[in-house]
Amino acid sequence: MWHVEILDAKTKDKLCFLDKVRTFFFSSFIYNKFYVDVNPQWYPARQSIRLDPKGKSLKDEDVLQHLPVGTTATFYFRDLGAQISWVTVFLTEYTGPLVIYLMFYFRVPFIYAPKYDFTTSKHWVVHLACMCHSFHYVKRLLETLFVHRFSHGTMPLRNIFKNCTYYWGFAAWMAYYINHPLYTPPIYGEQQIRLALIIFLFCQIGNFSIHIALRNLRPPGSKTRKIPYPTKNPFTWIFLLVSCPNYTYELGSWLGFTVMTQCLPVAFFTLVGFIQMTVWAKGKHRSYLKEFRDYPPLRSPILPFIL
Repeated sequence: MWHVEILDAKTKDKLCFLDKVRTFFFSSFIYNKFYVDVNPQWYPARQSIRLDPKGKSLKDEDVLQHLPVGTTATFYFRDLGAQISWVTVFLTEYTGPLVIYLMFYFRVPFIYAPKYDFTTSKHWVVHLACMCHSFHYVKRLLETLFVHRFSHGTMPLRNIFKNCTYYWGFAAWMAYYINHPLYTPPIYGEQQIRLALIIFLFCQIGNFSIHIALRNLRPPGSKTRKIPYPTKNPFTWIFLLVSCPNYTYELGSWLGFTVMTQCLPVAFFTLVGFIQMTVWAKGKHRSYLKEFRDYPPLRSPILPFIL
């Protein structure tokens, strides 16, 4: 049996004392007990309970007897703030660009001059770009609903405003110029557009293939982490060289869209996205190296042999 006290990570005030806690209990027991006994506002997803005030949160599946503490254990609590499900965030941030782009494409009133209301562009690349952009976000929505398995069920509510500002704002900026009545097609014409379309579609298929491969690594309801390896699908063979090929293919898709539209806002969105995905990829790569001693040493985070 253990005696467990929980202190506020900031003030060190005692918030809760649990007596006779069995050592074979999971950390999830403490999260739920704290929620019931202390404050119903602090539901488990909102809690961060850790061994050190500045340390990492305990995972639900951590067994208490395996933690480096004595029979009287002290844990520290931090409020993560109001939470929202990842699925809700993804559906919201991806639906926005889909709808916003179509508003510019159909030239609804109050966007361009009144004489252009509900007119269509004479350039076929504009229509192709709309199809590609819509396809991308419909794909993301369907993957959110039917493919992705999330290791963490929630994220801070404040993130939805930040994420939506990013996705919705860039979608409006790109769509405004691509669908503008004065838009001019790429300088090299059809050859440039067709090459860009091939790159875009190739990378979209690759991105989807990686998401399926990652999904199959984790059984439903499990938080098990495994090293991803190439499958029989040739699009997954890039796992031999990079840790996060989903980001590699995502970057390729937006590079293709940039070449297709030859639009500066699209290029800027691609650059910003590349920087952010590089940060995520490096973090995931470090996590793989730390967790798996036999992790393939040849892999780079996002770009083979470069980055």
